[in-house]
Amino acid sequence: LPLSVAGGRFHEPAAKVHVLLQCHFSRRKLPTADLARDQAEVLPKAARLLQAMVDVISSNGWLKPALACMELSQMVTQALWDRDSPLLQLPHVTEAVVKRCAEAEVDGIFELMDLEDDRRVEILALPPAKLADVARVCNRYPNVDVAFEVEDAEEVAAGDAVVVHVSLTRDAEGAPEVHAPYFPKPKDEGWWLVVGDPKTDGLVSIKRVSLQQKAKVKLDFVAPDAGEYNYMLYLMCDSYLGCDQEYEMPLTVGEAEEDDEDDEGEEGEGDD
Repeated sequence: LPLSVAGGRFHEPAAKVHVLLQCHFSRRKLPTADLARDQAEVLPKAARLLQAMVDVISSNGWLKPALACMELSQMVTQALWDRDSPLLQLPHVTEAVVKRCAEAEVDGIFELMDLEDDRRVEILALPPAKLADVARVCNRYPNVDVAFEVEDAEEVAAGDAVVVHVSLTRDAEGAPEVHAPYFPKPKDEGWWLVVGDPKTDGLVSIKRVSLQQKAKVKLDFVAPDAGEYNYMLYLMCDSYLGCDQEYEMPLTVGEAEEDDEDDEGEEGEGDD
């Protein structure tokens, strides 16, 4: 397995779970039925735990750990390492098929879908029935258009509420059940919208989103001190690899306006 168990503590439950998860990500068949049952029990709990971890981490304002948990949720659902090709989420796609795709400069599912039909059939080299299975899952793979706007972006001052309006539009109608043959239970697709500052590793806003065909989401956070900020808007899936999106969201924050009433009060005290 790629990762060793720390300290060789194989007798501890955490070590067993560690090994079961690695076997899952590597798609290795377990040697006994008991271990397979244990793995099937661990995976749904791991998925729920990761969602709770995202909640805790985001409440502390940590960007990279939150994104890492979201990517780990994808790994748990799809039985893949984050370094594996997203094409392996498709039925009948093997490492040999992935290699042929790479030679054709096809690295992901969207690139595969964009190919001419004849070229795609040539690369996949699968019989018609299996090609139909691939097409069915490709059509379920989430293709989401993202549009966003910062409300009154040119008037934001330190301490103001920054409001980001996000519109999500999915190509296919509805969010079907996730294609996850290695996950032991049916799973619905979920998303996170995140605003963060990679420079400071700060997470400033997050929303959990259930996307059918369209969704409008409002994210908000308090503007920091005056200055130039290079925020990023992330759309992260909890179930599929290769469909996450990120966008630059620069923001200029002006100086906070002084409170006129406070100024008048201070002047009145001076007159006394």
